[in-house]
Amino acid sequence: MDVLWDQGEPLTPREVHEAITTPRHPLAYTTVMTILVRLWDKGMLDREPRGRAYAYRPVTGRDEWAAERMRALLEQAADPSAALTHFVRAIDSREVAQLRRALDGRRRR
Repeated sequence: MDVLWDQGEPLTPREVHEAITTPRHPLAYTTVMTILVRLWDKGMLDREPRGRAYAYRPVTGRDEWAAERMRALLEQAADPSAALTHFVRAIDSREVAQLRRALDGRRRR
């Protein structure tokens, strides 16, 4: 996902493979293709034909994806209120101020 977010344009499996494979960390092309197809099946990627392949791009931005994951994790907690309280206690004062601004903006709607 990071490669697709960083590139900012749709990439083929070959282009993703070239971007993430190194001599120290070899990865099979078919593995990359399988992961991209699975992410597409889950609705995390869009794809468009490019030659004989597909080019993939993220459906959401990195920040929106992180927010969706945070929400999903909160929903999975046995006690979402307690989990949220622990999260708020763990963030620094700058992040608390950002959270306050976001909540204030939500109240104004």
